[in-house]
This record gives sequence, structure tokens and C-alpha cells, in this order.
Amino acid sequence: MASFTANYLGSAGQTRTITIKADDLTEAKRLLRRRGIRATDVKASQTSQNAKGKNAKETNGVFSFDINKAFEKPPGVKEKAVFASKLAALVDAGVPIVRSLDLMATQQKLPMFKRALTKVSLDVNEGISLGAAIRQWPKVFDQLSIAMVEAGEAGGVLDEALKRLAKLLEDNAKLQNQIKGALGYPVAVLVIAILVFLGMTIFLIPTFAGIFEDLGAELPAFTQLLVDLSNLLRSMVAVYAVGGLLILIWLLNRYYNTHNGRRTIDRLTLKVPLFGELILMTATAQFCRIFSSLTRAGVPILMSMEISSQTAGNSIISDAILNSRSLVQEGVLLSTSLIRQKVLPDMALSMLSIGEETGEMDKMLSKVADFYEDEVGAMVKALTSMLEPAMIVVVGGIVGSILLAMYLPMFTVFDQIK
Repeated sequence: MASFTANYLGSAGQTRTITIKADDLTEAKRLLRRRGIRATDVKASQTSQNAKGKNAKETNGVFSFDINKAFEKPPGVKEKAVFASKLAALVDAGVPIVRSLDLMATQQKLPMFKRALTKVSLDVNEGISLGAAIRQWPKVFDQLSIAMVEAGEAGGVLDEALKRLAKLLEDNAKLQNQIKGALGYPVAVLVIAILVFLGMTIFLIPTFAGIFEDLGAELPAFTQLLVDLSNLLRSMVAVYAVGGLLILIWLLNRYYNTHNGRRTIDRLTLKVPLFGELILMTATAQFCRIFSSLTRAGVPILMSMEISSQTAGNSIISDAILNSRSLVQEGVLLSTSLIRQKVLPDMALSMLSIGEETGEMDKMLSKVADFYEDEVGAMVKALTSMLEPAMIVVVGGIVGSILLAMYLPMFTVFDQIK
């Protein structure tokens, strides 16, 4: 721990100095505030600065705290949903916001999230608004969370805004986990099947091939094909093939990170049978849910569209929402501008148009989000029911082909014995 020197005013107005030990400057300020001391100036003591300089000189800057921070994990949707829910409960119970943030920081296990909450608590205690304080941590708080908090503060309903944010994040996390959980099983089975095939081809087939060669048996065409494949996988050609595959994946990743590459791949993804429709319905549900929650919380419609576009998950859909935003800014109705993009489903656009006509657009979009979330759940179950037997057939085919390749030469050996 380092030593920090703080100057503060005593009860009689005289300047006093106190020395406190803490991990960093933020922690030192938090400890001082807990003691009821409002410091006018806090800085590292000379001894700590000398020790820090000496340590930097000895290590030549190789090991530093900043390097450790680079590997810290930012909070996910689930962690942010739990934070918003707990903070809403504390604020609703009448606990001061600074005290609530301190409690949340104490309970937080992720280092980056803990450090962010500690700093936000200090900023709020110094008079900065909560929205402005969390805006300084873009890796921890996304634009959706910032907009909801700022809207809640502006309307004096921070607890309600936090409750809506928690519900929104929980729904998004539930939708993502539903898709990942349903598709996780087929992917795991496929990976296991490939590993089994490679293991049997590389290690098992050569053993039987040697036995049949010693017996002088002529290998059938199918068995000879697998033996040749085994020899190929055991040679340096396989190493080059794996290296080429890794390079290809790296090049595709680099291409996807470009503007045109991302849009080309995302456009092709939307055209994939079944999965493209699933991606479109998921993005539609997220857009409707987030846009409805933001507008209901009092966030301006243009800002709501910009934030919603960032959570679409597909650049084609994001571009459609942003292009619609430009049209809305010119005075075009939201439903009309989205219809011109020809990306979102017709049913969602029709419901949006009805919501604009009745003046209940947020409620209508919420119902659309409910509908498409149910559709996504039903489609995921249908895909799972289709993929599970398909994976069983694939695994059975792989194992059966290996066994067939090993048993076919036995018939030749039996014929020679007769």
C-alpha cells in the first residue's frame, strides 16, 4: 500500500494534515470520506513517490499496474442487470445514492467494475450527476445504461429508470442465453464427433491397416481411402493445412473488422436459411424492446434510435435504423422511414405504424417485442429439435464408417482362409 497526505479544515477552521495508507488515490479518497473528512487536497507522500520511482527503475517499466488493467474483464449484461436491480432497490428504499454506490462497490468482485463504482461514488459525492459520472467509464457502462440513468435523473424518477434498465438488461441476457443454450448442445456434439473421427483415423486405422498388411489382405476401396486419409493427417501436409486454416480465419476476422467486410458478411448471414430469420427476429425484438424502454423513460427519439442501432447485433440492421434516424430528423414518420429501408419484418412495421397513429408507440413496440421474443424461443426450440437428431446421425455415420472400414478387409481375409 502507498501513503497519501490529505489536507482538510478542522472544526475551528484551521488547516490540518492527515496521512492515510491506501492502494491508490481513489481508495484514499473513499477512506477519508468514510471517516467524515472532506479533504481539500490529497496527494501521494514523498516516501511513496520515491518508492514508486525506485520500483519503476528496478523493473524498467516491464511490470506495471496499467498492464494488469489491460487484462481486466469488463462486466457483461448479467452483471450490469444485477447492478441496476440492486441500485434501484437501494434508491427506492431511501438509501443515499453515494452510500448505495459504496455498498455496490464493496460487494463487486470484478476489479474494473469495482474501481468504476468507487470512482463514480467519489464523483457523485463531489456534486457530479450520476449520468455524467458513469459516462466516464464507457467500458463498464454502455450507452443504453447511461441514457436510462440520465433520463431518470432529469425526470426525478431514477429508481423507476433503474428498474426499467434492470428489466431490459435481464430480458436481453435471457434472450441471449436462450439462443446460446439451445445451440450449445449441437455445437458441442459436432466438435466431439470431429475429435472422435480424427482420433480413430489417426491412431486406430493405422494399427488395423498394419495387421491386414501382414496378413496379405487386399484392402477394399473404402478402407484404402481412410488409410490414405490417415496417412495424410499424420504427415506434414496436415500441419500446413491447419496453418492455412488458421491464416484463413485470421484474414476473415480482419476483413470482418472493416466497414465493407462487416456489412458484406452480415448481409450474407441474414440470407442463411433458418439462421438468418432467427437473427432478424432477435434483432427486431431487441430494437423494439430497447426503443420502447428508452422513449418511455423520456429519452429523445433520435437518441433512442442511435442507442438502439448499437444493440442490433447486425450492421445491416444497424445501418437501417441509423438511416431511418436521418429521415426522422427531416420530419418523416418513424414507421415510414423504416419501411423505406426494407429490412425489418412487415408485421413489426405495421404495428409501429398503428402505434404512431394511436399515440401509444411505446406500448405497441413493447407488444411487438413480446411477440418476437416468443417467436425466437419457439424457433430456437424447433431448431434444437431438428439439430439434435441430425447430430446423432452425424456421429453415428462417423463411427459407423470407421467400423465399416475396419471390418470390410476381414471378409477378404476369411475368403483367403477358405
